[in-house]
Amino acid sequence: MSSESATIDSAREEGFEPYRAVSKSAVVSFAFGLLSILGLYSAPLLVLALVGAILGITGYLSVVRYPNELTGKSLAIVGALLGVGLFIGGIVKHSYVYATEVPEGHIRISFAELQPDKNDPRMLVPPNALELDGKPIFVKGYLYPDGQQNNIKRFVLVPDLGTCCFGGQPKLTDMIEVTLEKPLQTTYNMKKRKLAGELKVDMTLKPVSGVNGVYYQLKANHLR
Repeated sequence: MSSESATIDSAREEGFEPYRAVSKSAVVSFAFGLLSILGLYSAPLLVLALVGAILGITGYLSVVRYPNELTGKSLAIVGALLGVGLFIGGIVKHSYVYATEVPEGHIRISFAELQPDKNDPRMLVPPNALELDGKPIFVKGYLYPDGQQNNIKRFVLVPDLGTCCFGGQPKLTDMIEVTLEKPLQTTYNMKKRKLAGELKVDMTLKPVSGVNGVYYQLKANHLR
């Protein structure tokens, strides 16, 4: 028996429990497990659940390996279970939403499909975008701030928060002018919008208040 073990056994015989540090991995795993709830609302944040699960397993193994020096096994187990459960649950939820969010008869598109070919600067609008003219499409984006706050029925949609709030004047192909059909209306915030309706593509730049103009216009009959 080592002197360390003898000391611990002696302390226990006298009614004292030796001091054991809480595993840092276990504590951080539990914290990440709680934070990973955010992954149910935003798919990229599911990485928090994955990290929490890995740290939980690491913390559990550390406590098992060094039971006289470390404690926190229960914390590590809870952190690992939260991480695994929320990671799997988040993937299932986001997969279901992705599979069902597009209204029937609409084409899912992204702003990436509206960008011109960098190798052909003469083409301001790509051919695949021109083919969408008059088609029912589904697209996601953010409201570009123009001073309106409430009862908004017309606005410019941009692809991300950087373009929306911190990027200055957006690129012409990073903007869609949206007109909401009655009775639809919205308020300004940084929430991602899901829109569906008929897309109009016009090579003639249309002036829009607050921006340089747009090539793309959406008459939206669906807003979420």
